[in-house]
Amino acid sequence: MLVHPTLSGSGLILLGTLVAAAAVFDIRYRRIPNELVLAGILAGLAWNASFSGLSGILHSSEGLGLGFALYFPLYLIRARGAGDVKLLAATGAITGPGNIFLICILTAILGGIIALIVLLIYGRLRKTLFNLGWMVQDLTHLRAPYKSSEELDVTTTKGMRLPHGAMIAVGVIAFILLAKHGVTI
Repeated sequence: MLVHPTLSGSGLILLGTLVAAAAVFDIRYRRIPNELVLAGILAGLAWNASFSGLSGILHSSEGLGLGFALYFPLYLIRARGAGDVKLLAATGAITGPGNIFLICILTAILGGIIALIVLLIYGRLRKTLFNLGWMVQDLTHLRAPYKSSEELDVTTTKGMRLPHGAMIAVGVIAFILLAKHGVTI
């Protein structure tokens, strides 16, 4: 089943509200407030606990942990900001582990499509493909790409950036639409 039983209409609203607020902050201020992700984590734990007790807390904790684990390596090589990692963890606290994995895949696919469109609009596709090759080369030599090219460091303004909190929101919206239409995996 795609959606955990506790993630029904109200749970999907909670999820959508969290990522919508995070997207607004990320687009406007290029950061996601700690208070917002903490509220998302606590709401996810409480929501799951209210439906399934201790097993709900475990389900929520597994989603939180997996969400964190999926993005933390990207944070270490400065390919994602800390707010993105915490937002995916908070999203996982609401959705649980199976759903957060699907949300991560949807975010990667849809965020990649949006990034491709933006790159084409700004004429940066060739430069980005070059940077991608550079990243792969550095990673295969076990070097963090940001150490050899400032453009590859998410903490600088040297390269082109998309607010990834907004891309997570796009992935979540796709997930909600799939859930509302009863898509199962």
